[in-house]
Amino acid sequence: MTTHEVVNQVPPMVGHDTADDPALCDGVTREGAGWALPGLHELGRLAGGEEAAEHGRLANEHPPVLRTHDRYGHRVDEVEFHPSWHELMRTAVGHGLHAAPWADDRTGAHVARAAGFYLWRPDAGHGCPISMTYAAVPALRHSPDLAARYEPLLTTREYDFGLRPPHAKRGLLAGMSMTEKQGGSDVRANTTTARPEPDGSYRLVGHKWFTSAPMCDLFLTLAQAPGGLTCFLVPRVLPDGTRNPMRLMRLKDKLGNRSNASAEIEYEHAVAWRVGDEGRGVRTIIDMVNLTRLDCVIGAAAGMRHGVTTAVHHATHRRAFGGYLADQPLMRNVLADLAVESEAATVLMLRLAGATDRSARGDEGETAFKRLALAVGKYWVCKRWPGHAAEALECLGGNGYVEESGMPRLFRESPLNSIWEGSGNVAALDVLRALTREPQVLAAYEAEVAAAAGADARLDAAVRRVRDELVDHTDLELRARRVVERLALVLQGALLVRHGHPAVADAFCASRLDGDHGQAYGTLPGRLDLAAIIDRATPKIG
Repeated sequence: MTTHEVVNQVPPMVGHDTADDPALCDGVTREGAGWALPGLHELGRLAGGEEAAEHGRLANEHPPVLRTHDRYGHRVDEVEFHPSWHELMRTAVGHGLHAAPWADDRTGAHVARAAGFYLWRPDAGHGCPISMTYAAVPALRHSPDLAARYEPLLTTREYDFGLRPPHAKRGLLAGMSMTEKQGGSDVRANTTTARPEPDGSYRLVGHKWFTSAPMCDLFLTLAQAPGGLTCFLVPRVLPDGTRNPMRLMRLKDKLGNRSNASAEIEYEHAVAWRVGDEGRGVRTIIDMVNLTRLDCVIGAAAGMRHGVTTAVHHATHRRAFGGYLADQPLMRNVLADLAVESEAATVLMLRLAGATDRSARGDEGETAFKRLALAVGKYWVCKRWPGHAAEALECLGGNGYVEESGMPRLFRESPLNSIWEGSGNVAALDVLRALTREPQVLAAYEAEVAAAAGADARLDAAVRRVRDELVDHTDLELRARRVVERLALVLQGALLVRHGHPAVADAFCASRLDGDHGQAYGTLPGRLDLAAIIDRATPKIG
């Protein structure tokens, strides 16, 4: 006997194109990668499909497993993954979301890659090795001989999983292995030692507390050489086919990002090759860190977009108290507020990707802008994601608190990007370091903001307040987060006023710059065009 009929349940949010995102498409074109839009829509349709969603679910429900030894007791140090992980990786590599832009001479190649990385998010965990492979190339170029040997295999669009000598594979992935137990972000406290050998190689002895994606083929790591802290390239498998003694001790049991393996490792006289000069390890590795920071911003922006589209989709189809949730004024305010935050993050992310692209082609002005704006964006966008994810989850009510909705996984992912590649304090202090040591970076930032001067009085007033903050050096380090927050809001406001939808720009300036906003989402002032804002975040299903 049937107890009830199932009604008023929201249909699955599948069968849509995640690239149907006006802020993304406009930004991709504006930043010089309009040629990439057909491929991005192809990837967007894959990302919005049922198969991708299922692969993302399975990769997280069946996390990686460490196998330290084989059945005979031989050390193997392998990580096993569910087949869905490999399918996600194959798509990401096949669409060039890893290091492919470094082999692409087209203007906007890095913008196209950033947009693809933003779109392909059925699972956040597999983005870690994709991101690090992308970021490894410029660091590797500090040693041209190593770059010539490995870069062609890092940039190829072939996903070839397995532990084999690098030159026996069709494509390679790169990881990073930096922090140690006693240091964390303070890598100068590292104790791993590097002993030079007569053949030009080094032998590493020591440990690493976090090694991201330990199943990669190559790793960039830091160790103390005779000349000081130095960057090294460490392969998992040596050219003769023997396994480098890089021991995987255990995998971290993490809050989120569970589809991805993060390991504690020990080097037992592991073979390594120097990247860059001895004693210049931090300077060498910063090229990698800056690009993984960009991907932190991209990932947070992507998470916000997924959260708000899921919330809008639910509210559009769910009825309560006599009508659809999306038609009720207070819910409309919440949805619009989430959409404003998401679009501000997306516009900033694409501007940073454009600066990265032009910087890679030798534009010194864009390099200066990127130096400050990337640290500002890393701090602010990543800080905003957890609260955004929590509010988006709440829009689904109790259904959002259930694993099957996917929102708990999104929520667990949200704190990571603020921690990875330097926590909030590290990012804020990096902004102060850039401001005090590199005056050209502030000039580049001010030129970017000045392009919007006179377009909105609220923005102009916010710009003046930022200048006042920077002129006053009293307790500057104590006020670092406040300063960076204002720099971020002004930059986002300037970008939205210049390039965004008028309704979104108006809502952002009214709430984020003019102070007409409460402490929670859903406190936008009246008179705004909420319908236009929400429409831009509504997924087009079917």
